[in-house]
Amino acid sequence: MADALRQAINMLIFFDPDLYQIIFLTLYVSGSAVILAALIGVPAGTWLGMQPPRKVRFLTLFIYTLMGLPPVVGGLVVFMLLSRRGMLGFLGLLYTPTAMIIAQVLLAVPIIIGLTSVAVRSKGKEMQETLLSLGAERRLILWTIMREARFGILGALIAGFGRIIAEVGAVIMVGGNIAGRTRVMTTAIVLEVGMGNMAFALALGLILLVIAFAIYAVLYRIQSGGSDE
Repeated sequence: MADALRQAINMLIFFDPDLYQIIFLTLYVSGSAVILAALIGVPAGTWLGMQPPRKVRFLTLFIYTLMGLPPVVGGLVVFMLLSRRGMLGFLGLLYTPTAMIIAQVLLAVPIIIGLTSVAVRSKGKEMQETLLSLGAERRLILWTIMREARFGILGALIAGFGRIIAEVGAVIMVGGNIAGRTRVMTTAIVLEVGMGNMAFALALGLILLVIAFAIYAVLYRIQSGGSDE
C-alpha cells in the first residue's frame, strides 16, 4: 500500500502523460455537461419555482424522481438513442466524448432543476407579489428573483457537477472506456484495479478526492454566504 501510494504521488508530481490525459478529459466532459445542463436547468427550475406549488405538484414529483435516476438507466437511454438502430444512430456519436456529455447532461438537469426551483421558491413568493404590486415588468421580476436566489442556484450547479464527475455507469456504457478517447477517471479506476495497477488507480483516486473536496468546500462557502446575506 505504501509503495503504491509513493508511486501514485510520483505520477502526480512528474505529470504522467497518461494520467493527466484522463484527468483533463474528465474535466472537459463533466465541465461541458454541467454548462449545458445549466442552460436547460436554471431557466426551467426558475420557472418551476415561480409557479404555485399545487399547479406543478406532479411535475415537481417527477423532477424529484429523476434526481435519483440511476446512472446506468440514464446511460441505457442514451445508448438506445445513439446506437445504430436508435433514433439518433445516424449521427455516429456512440463511444465518443459527445455521447458521454449527453449522458451526463441527462443526469445533471433534474438535479439543477429541482434545487433551483427550491431556491427560487424560498425567495420568490413574497418578492414576486411585492414587485407585481409596484407594477414591475415580468422580466425585471424574473431577474430580481434569480439574483436573490443566486446562492441556491450556484449550489445547484455545483451539486450537479459533483454528481456527474463521480459516476461510472453512464459514461462507461456510452463511452466504452476507450484508452485515449473516452477513458475518464472513474472508469479508469475500475479498469486499473481489475488489472492490479493500484498505483495508477490510487493517483486517480487522490485527484477525485481533491476535486470532491474543492466542490463541497465551494458549496459550503456559497451556502454560508447565502445564510449570512
